[in-house]
Amino acid sequence: MFGFGILSGLLILPLLGAAFILVLRGDEEAVASNARWGALITTVITFLLSLFAWSQFDAANPAFQLVETHRWLSDSIAFKLGVDGFSMPFVVLTAFLMPFCMLASWHSVHHRVKEYFVAFLVLETTMIAVFASADLILFYLFFEAGLIPMFLIIGIWGHDRRIYASFKFFLYTLLGSVLMLLAVLAMYWDAGTTDIATLLTHKFPVSMQTWLWLAFFSSLAVKMPMWPVHTWLPDAHVEAPTAGSVILAGILLKMGGYGFIRFSLPMFPDASAYFAPLVFALSVIAIVYTSLVALMQENIKKLIAYSSVAHMGFVTMGLFSMTEQGIQGAMYQMVSHGLVSGALFLAVGVVYDRTHTLRIDAYGGLVERMPRYALVFMILTMANVGLPGTSGFVGEFLTLMGTFRANPYVAMIAATGVILSAAYALWLYRRVVFGKLEKPSLKAITDLDTREVVIFVPLVLLIIWYGVQPHGILEAFAASTDNLLRSTEAALAGVKTAAFLSH
Repeated sequence: MFGFGILSGLLILPLLGAAFILVLRGDEEAVASNARWGALITTVITFLLSLFAWSQFDAANPAFQLVETHRWLSDSIAFKLGVDGFSMPFVVLTAFLMPFCMLASWHSVHHRVKEYFVAFLVLETTMIAVFASADLILFYLFFEAGLIPMFLIIGIWGHDRRIYASFKFFLYTLLGSVLMLLAVLAMYWDAGTTDIATLLTHKFPVSMQTWLWLAFFSSLAVKMPMWPVHTWLPDAHVEAPTAGSVILAGILLKMGGYGFIRFSLPMFPDASAYFAPLVFALSVIAIVYTSLVALMQENIKKLIAYSSVAHMGFVTMGLFSMTEQGIQGAMYQMVSHGLVSGALFLAVGVVYDRTHTLRIDAYGGLVERMPRYALVFMILTMANVGLPGTSGFVGEFLTLMGTFRANPYVAMIAATGVILSAAYALWLYRRVVFGKLEKPSLKAITDLDTREVVIFVPLVLLIIWYGVQPHGILEAFAASTDNLLRSTEAALAGVKTAAFLSH
């Protein structure tokens, strides 16, 4: 595209759409309408291009594919793009969710409409670039650049406490990344390159791995977010507009998990094995504690936000089990959670647009007026719980299997999170959907319209389809998982051999 490859096209298309929207002129209503259509068409074309990239991708090859290298800062730091089995699914997931965000914002955004859609299109470019970066400096720049449009989305188009939530989100995620920048510089000085493919084969000294791992952990743990640095997430979700919450839960949280599997596990294997008990402890606390906190919530978005923290606990637990089932389960859980949590926040947006409240006690008996909505919300609730037959079950089951092989006690404690998730999710569903329709504000509430049906049908079908046929996703990163495990085991074996010989 324009002399570049497929991945460059995925980065350029949203920026072209943003540029088109910026130059729109005319009366306010016409500009807003054109901005909506421009953003929707741009995101749909980007998604179609991501499907084309997927068709050109060989899942059996663990190496970087669709590689592009362009001259950039110097001969040693290039603008290099590429995808492998760990990144390709997230590129497609990002492009897939964006059109739904545009449709969800169709009638809910009334001021600065043009700027709103520009912010989302710029955000799309930064998110895809994070997963498509094949250079460490490039990854870091886009990893941080995505904070700016999300900061604006929450701070300008959010709810009552949007300024507090946006600054809390920005400061938490930025401060942790300062240490990661120092680690990136240290890695460059030691390896002489920032090319990710080369760094994956470079053996960092064991003593250096500890500090590098901790520096990356300081940023990635916040991004996940892991307990106890998770407190920014509920505030950000509650105050963000619906589409902002979808992208925050569906994509931005996954960057933390992606960072662990891209850098921490393969580049610092000895440190990862050493700190695995710490990650297990934090993951179990996140699963159990935040599930209990979710039971106490009176705000729908805050409950789902704490649910996301608990589900990300399964991800980190699975990744650091360093088993095939654990890593594949963690990857699957991230993709599934992107679909399920994104759809859940879209479902919350449906009732918020009609009632303008997020309090759970403001609802009840919606099944009488909104039967289609009740059905959709039920399927999404079951997927969030991890019911067999939905995509939510596959990821949790595999992570528990992998963790059980590494540490049975951790898996046993984490399994209680499945019970707790059923408790808070079903409690929410009963309070919102069932009961008597007594609230005056709900007497005239309307069911899903055509636009909303178009949003939910593909999401619900995918959640069910990948719950029954998970191999489509699992095959995407199977080869990369095998390659990661082989290289990690070889590195750990080499360290043990060296330690043995030194004695």
